Amino acid sequence: MQLDIHRPVVDLMRDVARDIVMPRYRNLASHEVSAKAAADDLVTIADKESELRLAEGLTAILPEAGIIGEEACAADPAILDRAGDGLNWIIDPIDGTGNFAAGHPPFGIMIALVDGGATLAGWILDPLTGRLCYAMLGGGSHIDGEQVQARESGGDLPIAALAVYFMTPEERADIQQRSQDRFALVDIPRCAAEQYPRLVLGQNDVSVFARTLPWDHAAGTLFLNEAGGCCQRLDGTPYVVGDTRRGLLGASSPRLWDRAAEILFR
Repeated sequence: MQLDIHRPVVDLMRDVARDIVMPRYRNLASHEVSAKAAADDLVTIADKESELRLAEGLTAILPEAGIIGEEACAADPAILDRAGDGLNWIIDPIDGTGNFAAGHPPFGIMIALVDGGATLAGWILDPLTGRLCYAMLGGGSHIDGEQVQARESGGDLPIAALAVYFMTPEERADIQQRSQDRFALVDIPRCAAEQYPRLVLGQNDVSVFARTLPWDHAAGTLFLNEAGGCCQRLDGTPYVVGDTRRGLLGASSPRLWDRAAEILFR
């Protein structure tokens, strides 16, 4: 089934990027950007239109699957309660909306197909460059049609991008103290659609995420794990859609995952 749906999903994502996302990039009126629950959690008209088109197209590709979209869940949080039940499409219509609304990269479109909480397939499209990352469960990870293996950066210290902005002040202070002189810290892209490829491509070695909503992480965790990296809950258990716990640790190799977990959370 996954192989049959891959090309239609990719075509749909590229069409949405071309027709909806990119025409709005650096072309948003003030009334086309608004805040959701938090003042720094933005939504734009492009997010809403992208999700509607993606939901319509994905339903046509696989009618038996439900739809779990970020913006639909923002309007009705009860939708998220069924994310781990049965077969569902998970949609992030524009990941990195803050960047998109500010008129700078990175941002992306993320789609995952999950069944009972297990991610079967995931796609991550960069509308600016056209780069497509995708993975099928048991089928490896690919970038623009070429199979890829995650690789470490090879630096003296592992390069870490730590998303601490959803942590408490106490948690942030603890992470920063534990990280000192153990990692080379770099800025986060504020975009999971960019962070996961960086872990595979040897640009970053370690990432920590506090908030683990499925549209941000279902596709990315599969992509990283199928590439031979490691992305798990902080206790070493797999990421499962529908699990509402906080905290996720990703690394470019299982060895670095173990090292990072020992430094940061043990």
